[in-house]
Amino acid sequence: MKFRTLLLGTAACALLAGSALAQDAAPAGDAPKKHHHHHDAAAMSTGSDRLELLEKRVEQQSQEIQDLKAQVGQGSGQVTTAQFEALQNQVYETQATVKAVATPHDKKLHMKGVTFTFGGFLAMESVFRSNNLESDIGSPGFSSIPFKGPGGTPGNAVDIGHTREFRFSARQSRVSGLVEGDLDPTTHLSGYGEFDFLGAAASANSKESNSYQPRVRNIYGTVDWSDIGLKFLFGQSWSLATLDGKGISERSELAPPTIEAQYVPGFVWTRQPQLRLVKNFGDELWIAISAENPQTTIGGTAPSGVSIVTVNGNSFSTAGANSTADAEFNPGIQLSLNQVPDVIGKVAWEPSFFDGTVHLEGVGIEREFYDRIGVTGNQNSFANHTTSGGGGGVAGMIKLWPDVLDVQFDTLFGSGIGRYGSGQLSDVTYNASGTLHPLNEDMEMVGATLHATSAFDFYVYAGREHDDPSSFSKPNQGGYGNLTYVNTGCFSYNSTATCKGNVQQVEQITAGFWDKAYNGDYGSFRIGLQYSYTYLTAMEGVGGAPHTSDNMVFTSFRYYPF
Repeated sequence: MKFRTLLLGTAACALLAGSALAQDAAPAGDAPKKHHHHHDAAAMSTGSDRLELLEKRVEQQSQEIQDLKAQVGQGSGQVTTAQFEALQNQVYETQATVKAVATPHDKKLHMKGVTFTFGGFLAMESVFRSNNLESDIGSPGFSSIPFKGPGGTPGNAVDIGHTREFRFSARQSRVSGLVEGDLDPTTHLSGYGEFDFLGAAASANSKESNSYQPRVRNIYGTVDWSDIGLKFLFGQSWSLATLDGKGISERSELAPPTIEAQYVPGFVWTRQPQLRLVKNFGDELWIAISAENPQTTIGGTAPSGVSIVTVNGNSFSTAGANSTADAEFNPGIQLSLNQVPDVIGKVAWEPSFFDGTVHLEGVGIEREFYDRIGVTGNQNSFANHTTSGGGGGVAGMIKLWPDVLDVQFDTLFGSGIGRYGSGQLSDVTYNASGTLHPLNEDMEMVGATLHATSAFDFYVYAGREHDDPSSFSKPNQGGYGNLTYVNTGCFSYNSTATCKGNVQQVEQITAGFWDKAYNGDYGSFRIGLQYSYTYLTAMEGVGGAPHTSDNMVFTSFRYYPF
């Protein structure tokens, strides 16, 4: 009797496990929001196959239990202890598997109607450069690669640029958090923060403790009115000018998949505070406008006899600015004079007849450049001046072979748009009166990613950024790219001559891979390798147009726990 009771209890337990599997297999938990990774489909397919096998196993065990129950009910003596123990072990194994499958894998936290999603990765990376840029995992704008000379004084900054550079770094490790909640069925609220450790205060160094600071990448909130297709974003995010992978939506930005934190020349981007409004027309057409934090970068030479104020806190060229930095800004940085934000508009189109394989964008930027000038020694002559600039471009992502080969491209053309490119060419220079003059620039990038397997991606990208010269001859030879500038010292390390070297063009080709060595219940582990070749050309001057280059190699080991 005891044996029969135990057998029936075990049978009931197995049947309950089968019932639980049938109920919990489908809603296994919402997966964390991910973008542009074809591996998700493969993972879902594997999970479905696993559930199907488990269902068949439970069905088979249920039938065996029914057979044993029938034998016990008929008083058959054919049921042995060994048979019972074997079946019991099978039931225990099935229960454990059911528990594992039924446990949510989204790693989200749900509390009082609010959902918390955590993200980020731990990174151990390295960088080697054939020309020292005195930088960590992100190059300081590719236009800063040094020319061959002058060597003049050993130990100066140019001299250091002729040494090689190697660094280990864990500073690109990232933490992020997303908070989501519904005010009502059609009003959705969210807040997102994303941080890495590439910040560096004046005291940060690598001598012993390597104590570098966390840095804000993104921190913003959104209000989404889904019934009318309207979304409002406020805070620091990728610029609206940055290519998205889906519609116009935050956290879908398509940055090149490089280890290099400065990405690729020709990639259009900033991350900056902004106010953004997006309208969705049926998930096929989107339009948006944003007002974003301005900043002006300046290159070239100012005219003599003119006092110019272009930056707040640290004078860029001559007298007129405050001698110390304003509160809450590092004294070592330069803040341009600003009076209005940059205004950016964008249209995104995903034609339905391409079934989601084509994403196209058109973007426009309107900017203002602000300075204060006057005659040296005559304070009554000072006045404020405003100059306009801006530009436009097209970008897109095309899945030439869905889940196998993706191609993306980026372009921007205009005047005064340098800060929006990874090459970091100057926005403006000076004209003969000393006011700011926007430089004409174009930038282009194209890249392809091959998803060779569900775990291995290989990518190749190429890009360029190009500035046109803008110069004047009176009252003295100035501006940017003036033919009278002396470049003689740019060609030889031993030269003591001048090397003006106004950069005209930066080009790069880069290739690399990511291998998802592990992907499972404990997150994923990825290994990456990247090589890039960057070529820099200066504008013509006395002595010619100098050029230089840099070879860079990056490695990365990353663990994604979420």
